[in-house]
Amino acid sequence: MSPTPENGFRGFPSKGLDFFRELAVNNNKVWFEAHRQEYEQFLLEPLKGLVAELAGAMLAIDPELVTIPAVDRTISRIYRDTRFSRNKSPYKSCLWITFKRPTKDWKDAPCFFFEVSAETYRFGMGFYSASRETMDRLREFIERRPAEFRKQVEFLEAQNTFVLEGGQYKRPLNPALPAELQEWHRRKNLYLVCNRDADGRLLSKKLADELRNGFTTLAPLYHFLWRVTKVGRP
Repeated sequence: MSPTPENGFRGFPSKGLDFFRELAVNNNKVWFEAHRQEYEQFLLEPLKGLVAELAGAMLAIDPELVTIPAVDRTISRIYRDTRFSRNKSPYKSCLWITFKRPTKDWKDAPCFFFEVSAETYRFGMGFYSASRETMDRLREFIERRPAEFRKQVEFLEAQNTFVLEGGQYKRPLNPALPAELQEWHRRKNLYLVCNRDADGRLLSKKLADELRNGFTTLAPLYHFLWRVTKVGRP
C-alpha cells in the first residue's frame, strides 16, 4: 500500500526514484501514459502523504499557509510548460512541494519547499523569484540596521544543515559593507537550502521529522522576510 494522507507518510519508495530514471530516457506521452500508475503510486501519493504529515507544523508556523495535499495547491505538476522553452520534453525530471500563502505574488514572497529527483533532494525556505524591489527593501534594512539584521541570521552559525544560495551581482552594490553582510546584500534572489544526494533518509518516514525540524528552525527568518516583503520598512 502506498503512503496517503490517510495512512501517513512512510518515505519515498525506491520505485519512485526508478520512475524518474526511466522517465529521463523515455520522456514522451506514450511511455508516461503506460506508466502513469507508477507515477501516482510511487511519487504523487507519497508527496500527498508528506504534505499531510507536515500540515500541522506548517500551520503552527503560519496559519495562512496553504496545506492542501493536491497538485497545484502544494504539489507541482509533472507536466512541463514547453511554450517558452527550448527543452520540449513534456515531463519534469523532479517534483516538489511548496508551503506558501495564497497570494498572486507568490513568486515574490517567502515560502517553504521540498524537491526530489532521481539522485538528489533538497529543502529549505526563501524566495522563488524575488523582484528587484523586494531585494532592495532587504538591502535597505541591512544598510540601515546591520546589528538587527545580524541578529536575524546569527542562528545559521550554530547549524550545519542550511546554506545561503541565490544569484549574486558580480560587483558589490555597497562596497563599504563587511563581507558577512555582502553575502546577503549582493543577492539577486535568496533562499536557505539543504542539498543532499538521495539516501536512506529519503526512503524513511523520518524525512518528515527532519523537514518539520528544519522548517521550524527557519521560521523566524521566514517571518522577518515577510515583514520586509509585505511592509517594506520592518
